[in-house]
Amino acid sequence: MKSKNLVAAVATMIGMIIGAGVLGIPYAVAKSGFLIGAAHIIVLGLALLIINLYVGEISLLTEGRHQLTRYAEKYLGKKGKHLMLAAMAVGIYGALTAYLIGEGASLGELFGINPFIAMIIFFVIISYFIFRDINIIKNAEIFLNAFRFIAIAALLLFVFAAFRFENISYIDRGNLLFPYGIVFFALMGAAAIPEMRDMLKNDKKLLKKAIILGSLIPVCFYLVFSLAFVGAFGANVSEIATSGMSLHKYIAVFGNIFAIISMAAAFLVLGLALKWVFRYDYGVNRHIAFLLACGVPLALVLLGVSGFAKVIAITGAVAGGVEGIIIVLMHRKVKGKAEYNIKSPLVVDILHISLFIAGIIYTFIAL
Repeated sequence: MKSKNLVAAVATMIGMIIGAGVLGIPYAVAKSGFLIGAAHIIVLGLALLIINLYVGEISLLTEGRHQLTRYAEKYLGKKGKHLMLAAMAVGIYGALTAYLIGEGASLGELFGINPFIAMIIFFVIISYFIFRDINIIKNAEIFLNAFRFIAIAALLLFVFAAFRFENISYIDRGNLLFPYGIVFFALMGAAAIPEMRDMLKNDKKLLKKAIILGSLIPVCFYLVFSLAFVGAFGANVSEIATSGMSLHKYIAVFGNIFAIISMAAAFLVLGLALKWVFRYDYGVNRHIAFLLACGVPLALVLLGVSGFAKVIAITGAVAGGVEGIIIVLMHRKVKGKAEYNIKSPLVVDILHISLFIAGIIYTFIAL
């Protein structure tokens, strides 16, 4: 039973981290060169592993079932709560906007239609489900996860067949920091930890192991995934890795279908979650809640926000950076003996905060 719960908890975190953001990783790595991109994945992966362990310790030392906003309120007050909520809102809106752009590109390529028209068709369909509170994937998570991993394995098999070592040896010195925001976006998963704690409530000592495995497995996967695509396409990787693949046409079709399903599932889950936050946590009228959840990302696109990679880069750097800073500050406030305790020297926390602030500044200047 213990091993079953541990596997379930690890799977929960992996499922939270390895989402549609994986589609942007190869492009980010290709822009800088594989070696530099891999360094970003490893460094940010280790930094966020520590952040995730902080959240795990905070959750173990806080009575009741809460999410990150409640932890922020408890340890940093109302201002901490509002800042954490703002970071989470930016993260969700950024993801929804990116997926809207990505769906237009993938559907347009698959069916040979204008990407903007494809995006509007997708938005009308998916927003209907959100408006009616229809979570069509709730009872199909096992199927979707199985499809996702089979699809990824198949894609890697075909992509590695076109691998060329010279494609991974170059370095673009003008884009040394480019992967930061996109990699950060793809590695964010702290929101899964309170649920993991509940899954391991009868053996909380396993939470530390679950967080370590759940944080590091995606790092290893992203290294392999980016190695395959950069090795096959070099600097010509598309913003959405599975779009525009110059392989067999059926593989390209399969890649687009994978991207469409991944982004649609993520959009539905995030859209419903945001609508319910407005509806039930803040008592907003259900029609207004729907407009706030779905109308904002559409408005951003209509106002000219574009570029799948650019949007997730800004989202990852800003939302992830602010969230990370708040978690570091919370952890310095928390006291008590938990199933595990992370000793965090001040210098480590200063390095974390400095990294996140520098990442935010760089992203705004560069993008």
